[in-house]
Amino acid sequence: MDARVPAVADGDVLVYRLFDVADAVNLVRAEEVATAPKSRLRLAKGQSASAIEFPRPPLYLALGRRALPLASGPRDVEASARVYDYGVVSIRYKVRIAPGTSLGDLVPLAEELFVAPAPALDAEARREADAIARALGPALERPHAWEGLESYHVFFVRAFEGGPVRASDLVAGAPISELLLGETSPGPLSTAEREDVLSHHYSYLEEDLAVFHWNCAFVNEPSGVEDIPDLLEFATAHLLELRYYDALLDRALQRIYDDMETGGSPLADIFTHRYRKLQRRTVALLLEISEMNETLENAVKIVGDFYLARLYQGAVRRFRLPAWEESVLRKQRLVAEVNDLIGDSADTSRAELMELAVILLIAFEIVAALR
Repeated sequence: MDARVPAVADGDVLVYRLFDVADAVNLVRAEEVATAPKSRLRLAKGQSASAIEFPRPPLYLALGRRALPLASGPRDVEASARVYDYGVVSIRYKVRIAPGTSLGDLVPLAEELFVAPAPALDAEARREADAIARALGPALERPHAWEGLESYHVFFVRAFEGGPVRASDLVAGAPISELLLGETSPGPLSTAEREDVLSHHYSYLEEDLAVFHWNCAFVNEPSGVEDIPDLLEFATAHLLELRYYDALLDRALQRIYDDMETGGSPLADIFTHRYRKLQRRTVALLLEISEMNETLENAVKIVGDFYLARLYQGAVRRFRLPAWEESVLRKQRLVAEVNDLIGDSADTSRAELMELAVILLIAFEIVAALR
């Protein structure tokens, strides 16, 4: 480690596990039924609050102390949760960094957390999320279970031994790239890989620094304000919701194709209302996706060009949220086209039925006239 980068004097590792537990959550009702100490998210810095707005800030729940199961042994942590109105529950574990720990000493912990995480960690976080979902049951709209999850990790440093450290010294001398990659190999990282990780770094003052990677971040914030981790958690929740609906559309399309392939004759389809049932399910799905898109678009509003707003937009690009949004919209358009085809098929079957009825009536008239 470079001599200009002393050991950590005050800091935490923030471990996030996010789960989709419902289509939506009534946060006002959830706040009424929650028994844990609670509050609503609000950015602490004045400029940040004026640059970013949360129309429906998530509900914060304090969960108390926990023993976090890691491969190297349990760690005493402080647990908390945030509940988002679009059905996401985020579990956060705060792991204290022992004073005197260097950033290089944290690399093995990084490898343990997100390179080769213990299954018990995800299982424990899911148990926490399920318990919260049960406790907030009356506030949940259409609760569901999904096997997917999203994880994120933030190495949050408030102070270094010996006083503040310039961001330029951290970028030049600290093993930030190794830390964010969880890379414990004895050989050095390539210059290209190191530059790729450090290319997403931001500073407002000379002594603060934020570096983003796709599943973790390093934040040096001498003020101790956790606005940046809060925004990263928000972006991760957005990503989880897009992944959930992307998977939902995949399943829905496969189910529609299977239903179409196993269909009977046109007459049977008319009398059993199969087309009508398919259309109802498809239209309900399209409405749900449209509502989700609107909710996510309004979850965070950028109203200025201040530092934190730029930082949030950088995280959105780093997480590839626009690509996920395009994937969901593309599949939504495909479902809409399939719905149109179902309607056309139903119209064709009805037209064929009418033609058959007319033919039968004409035949009946001819037979009656001949008799």
